[in-house]
Amino acid sequence: MFRKILVAMDSSHIGEQVFEEALNLAQAMGGSLMLLHVLSSEEEGSPRIAEFSSLDLYPEIYPEVREEITLNYRKQWDEFEGKCLAVLRDRTAKANTLGINAEFTQIPGNPGKTICEKALNWGADLIVVGRRGRSGLSELFLGSVSNYVLHHAPCSVLTVQAIVHKIETASEKESVVS
Repeated sequence: MFRKILVAMDSSHIGEQVFEEALNLAQAMGGSLMLLHVLSSEEEGSPRIAEFSSLDLYPEIYPEVREEITLNYRKQWDEFEGKCLAVLRDRTAKANTLGINAEFTQIPGNPGKTICEKALNWGADLIVVGRRGRSGLSELFLGSVSNYVLHHAPCSVLTVQAIVHKIETASEKESVVS
């Protein structure tokens, strides 16, 4: 039975799906939730710092530009962090309103490793994590948090597949029209 459910969420659309799945499990099993967001520059939607190779090669030439870029990035990062905390607070409140014991935490770090460490330290019985369905080269280059968690978790793992919208092929369009 899953009593302590770690819910690993990001700020993408799949984060909501992961939360809803975990919420349903907690209701059905009388479990409690730990909502976790790992702050990472790898996350979709996180701020990206402009990369200017000439600035890196000649830092003494453009100090004002470098400072402006750094300040702008810091502002964007603070806004991103605040937005993610607000989502965690809202989802925790929703769970608590439904009578489910829930808390949240936001930790900077490597997503896969941080999720597994939090699960171990919190004593989770289950980790619920999203999966985008990357495979092949995109998984090799972009990595896969869910794959890492599946192989390194100290407990059971439930992966929630992102909703994939079917794309009609040309032959399907012809058969519909015919």
